Amino acid sequence: MERKPLNIAAQCLSVAPMMDWTDRHCRYFHRQLTKSALLYTEMVVADAVIRGDRQRLLSYDDAEHPVALQLGGSDPEKLAEATRIAADFGYDEINLNVGCPSDRVQSGTFGACLMLQPDLVARCIEAMRRAAPDTVRVTVKCRIGVDEQDPEIALFGLARDVIAAGSQAVWVHARKAWLQGLSPRENRDIPPLDYDIVYRLKRVHPDVFIGINGGITDLDQVRDHLTRVDGAMLGRAAYHSPGILAGVDAMMSGGTAAEPDYQRIMEAMAAYADRHVTAGGRVQHVTRHMIGLFQGMPGARRYRQILTVETAKPDCGPDVLFAAMQAVHLEDATAPAA
Repeated sequence: MERKPLNIAAQCLSVAPMMDWTDRHCRYFHRQLTKSALLYTEMVVADAVIRGDRQRLLSYDDAEHPVALQLGGSDPEKLAEATRIAADFGYDEINLNVGCPSDRVQSGTFGACLMLQPDLVARCIEAMRRAAPDTVRVTVKCRIGVDEQDPEIALFGLARDVIAAGSQAVWVHARKAWLQGLSPRENRDIPPLDYDIVYRLKRVHPDVFIGINGGITDLDQVRDHLTRVDGAMLGRAAYHSPGILAGVDAMMSGGTAAEPDYQRIMEAMAAYADRHVTAGGRVQHVTRHMIGLFQGMPGARRYRQILTVETAKPDCGPDVLFAAMQAVHLEDATAPAA
């Protein structure tokens, strides 16, 4: 089926790429809650795409669209080759990681340390754009700077260079990354947020999609950001309390959020889990992403307990989802996405 390129002029809410979390099972689950949000993969290293098991690394369910692949790397030729391969899998967007601060990423000379080499990032983006078909947009996700960099110089300089090289969007995690002195986990919380600098970046580039990430916990905050930038990205809030995603479609269309159809969601996920088990997987691979679905509702604790304990058993089947859902008192709760 022929697909049209994403409308990059439109406002967008996305779920951030998160290592060990936003795998294909997580994305399929999130898609049951929202049809409009852009879903990101975990970061995949370009070398792995070129040399590794492509089906395992890049395959996904068609229901996940719109879906973006995030690549890690710093070699323009390798990133171009990985882009060509990924484009054949039908991704809507291919994003270059210029924001991850982990030691493993630094040792590979990619991620946030690339903030120190904006010229190299621009060459990578130029190569990726040449390799990508018109139906696939190429984008960057970065920080506002690293270590002692002046964000006014680092962010605006990087953005200028990658936009000139052809990046069709710049997603900004509105914190510095401290490559020395902070762990990856600490880098998600300790460096202070600076949303204003991202707003200023948008004013400098009014015709380019600018998205914001970092510390966004609810849809009210999303609405506020979208008055100043083009996109807002939910990270841990979407993973730990995925019910928030049930309000996204109504928010983006200007409608009123309705109570999620939890029975439909569970039926869809049970069928998906059954297909995964038939292919040799385990139910737990799917259900681990669903633990927070009823966060804050009566019976949520028992729901989490059932999914955690029962799915660890080797003979557990998809019916565990319905057993867990029975513990939740939906009649006593309102939609968590309100």
